[in-house]
Amino acid sequence: MNDCLFCKIIAGEIPSDRVYEDDQVVVFRDINPMADVHLLMVPRAHVAGLNDLDETHDALMAHMLRTLPKLAAAQGLTDGFRTIINTGKGGGQVIFHLHIHLLGGKQLPGFG
Repeated sequence: MNDCLFCKIIAGEIPSDRVYEDDQVVVFRDINPMADVHLLMVPRAHVAGLNDLDETHDALMAHMLRTLPKLAAAQGLTDGFRTIINTGKGGGQVIFHLHIHLLGGKQLPGFG
């Protein structure tokens, strides 16, 4: 996807504050954090969103979900954290490359 912001970040065309990467995902700090810790985990493979997943993505999603607690611990979030996946325009998704928000810390926003 030539015009995908996250694909460009993954490729190193756009700088990011990376905190983790492996052969399946890249994790970087959100440029507009909503909490003390606000990371974005994106798969290296372009998948537009949850609605575009199929059984070929099962191992990727398992890897992402198992990696999140390790990232949270590495960020000092020993008391808990929140994960959010916005799906589709109506669900608040702005960048159409699947990503999981990991949020935590003292400034964790509530749900009104």
